[in-house]
Amino acid sequence: MCGICGKIYHDPQQAADSGLIHRMCATLAHRGPDDEGIWLGGTVVLGHRRLSILDLSPAGRQPMANEDGTVHIVLNGEIYNYCELRTELERNRHRFMSQTDTEVIVHLYEDEGIDCIQRLRGMFAFALWDSRTQTLFLARDRIGKKPLIYCMTQDGFVFASELRALLCDPTVPQDIDLTALHRYLTYQYIPCPDTIFSSVKKLPPAHYARYHGGALTLHRYWQLSYAHKLSCASLQEYRERFLEVFREAVRIRLRSDVPLGAFLSGGIDSSLVVGVMSGMLNRQVKTFSIGFEETEYNELPYARMVARRFNTDHHEFIVKPDIQDLLPKLVLYYGEPFADSSAVPTYYVARETRQHVVVALNGDGGDECFAGYPRYPQTVAGARLQHIAVRAGMPLVRRLLDALPESADLYSFPERVKRFVQLLCSDVPHWYLRKIGQFDTVKKTLLYTPEFSEYVAHCDAIDYLSALYEASDGRTVLDRLLHVDVLSYLPEDLMVKVDIATMMHGLEARSPFLDHEVMGFAAALPAALKLKGRETKYFLKKTFADMVPPEILNRPKMGFGIPLDRWLRRELYGMTRDLLLDTTATSRGYFKPSAVQKLLDEHCSGRFNHCYRIWTLLWLELWHRIFIDKTFLAEA
Repeated sequence: MCGICGKIYHDPQQAADSGLIHRMCATLAHRGPDDEGIWLGGTVVLGHRRLSILDLSPAGRQPMANEDGTVHIVLNGEIYNYCELRTELERNRHRFMSQTDTEVIVHLYEDEGIDCIQRLRGMFAFALWDSRTQTLFLARDRIGKKPLIYCMTQDGFVFASELRALLCDPTVPQDIDLTALHRYLTYQYIPCPDTIFSSVKKLPPAHYARYHGGALTLHRYWQLSYAHKLSCASLQEYRERFLEVFREAVRIRLRSDVPLGAFLSGGIDSSLVVGVMSGMLNRQVKTFSIGFEETEYNELPYARMVARRFNTDHHEFIVKPDIQDLLPKLVLYYGEPFADSSAVPTYYVARETRQHVVVALNGDGGDECFAGYPRYPQTVAGARLQHIAVRAGMPLVRRLLDALPESADLYSFPERVKRFVQLLCSDVPHWYLRKIGQFDTVKKTLLYTPEFSEYVAHCDAIDYLSALYEASDGRTVLDRLLHVDVLSYLPEDLMVKVDIATMMHGLEARSPFLDHEVMGFAAALPAALKLKGRETKYFLKKTFADMVPPEILNRPKMGFGIPLDRWLRRELYGMTRDLLLDTTATSRGYFKPSAVQKLLDEHCSGRFNHCYRIWTLLWLELWHRIFIDKTFLAEA
């Protein structure tokens, strides 16, 4: 894994600014602590920070070129099938100067053009400059494991792995996108392709961008399909077909010239990854787990159980976060508002793991592929209830609504009943948003100032989710929900969190469940084998009972959580109150001070648990202080 950046200038007489690219690379140094490389080609400049994984010699430096120097590339990520592709290219008489996967893309592009992306099996974001056609290509992997953002400026086109690097260019406009902020308060992240800044965009997963002659066009090159289902004679046959694909996904992710291990949470997914790794390596697998002193957030006993089962070289750490110092640092590195609180434990497990290895496999994606979250059966049940309500007759439901008395108190019993009845009349995306969203329409009505409410009145946050749900080719509610998560929560939350947390420490994370062949199998698996009644991840539990201890298979789903509710009543209370209620925050005009005060008071008293909503506001305010006001210095 690495960091990439670059710029192409509109004016053919303007030479590329090497000073700018050096500043951008310096901002990305944590992503690639081993080396820096820059290529200047007239109006084009490419920058690269290297984390050496394959071919540690100088021959592996980037930017990298083809034989005649007409094609240059910077790559962030790994191409896991590079060995097979290289063998094929050598048969076609391509000459290699290194043992890297990066060089494979260059030569594959020479043979197949940008369609070569279809051949790549891995995680990647790359920029490729073809001087023969004066065309710049940006490409991002199918799932969005590796980030890539860009901006059209007054003097050119600039791109980078992270927002902080992009902001080194003074020509990048920094106007806040208030509709993106509005969506952030619902989802705790800003949905792709938007960012917090109106002029800056994310390249969507499974897309490439073509920049030529001042014009940018985006193209989708891959799409997961849930429409076509496998039909096997038995559960055993499904298991064998899955194992064939999954073992191959693990095997190619073991290619590395540096020490390698695995995150071990004590859940099903990471346990399966470690189990398959143990059967492939001729040495003990190094495994890494973290825990907290609070027992309800501590999964270490389960991780130990799996470590004993597979005889791993197990390392575990009890962390005592200095959250007041860590939070501003996280806000700085994430670059835009991002309120998934599991960013905290992910940071710590990456930090401790990096003391021992440079590459770590994980179980990310298992829940989204095989229906592991409790919200799936809950939403499916809600959809059935909604169907019954519709069959019972909408006029009856409407009369019930009209019969309820009006109330100015949105939390009164009549208003709560009204909202539940309205939910019965709603579609599946509304049911789902109820499970995953933080600030719904009612809570935003209470929170927003009249001015901010008016500004975002045209934007309903549910539209993002509804569009994804309607576009899915899944034929069941479950498959459509899984598809929605693969296109939203997975790349915009989970992948962002893992990328930033690991790259902060120069650690590479690899996810076998997110191999596109594995995801294709999961999408083709009948929905009834993924969710059986209320039993989540049915297929994995039933088919791998011989590999994973029963205590792991049968325990309730446990998120990668932190004692956030307690921290916001104790360690973080003073800092939170000072930041959210002083005149700097209240003068922004987004939120009513009285509403913020009420959230804090209700949470502190223990009457309500508003921890995730308060955390969302806290991260947003810290982001403003660091990036907009530039009055809060966070340690890089």
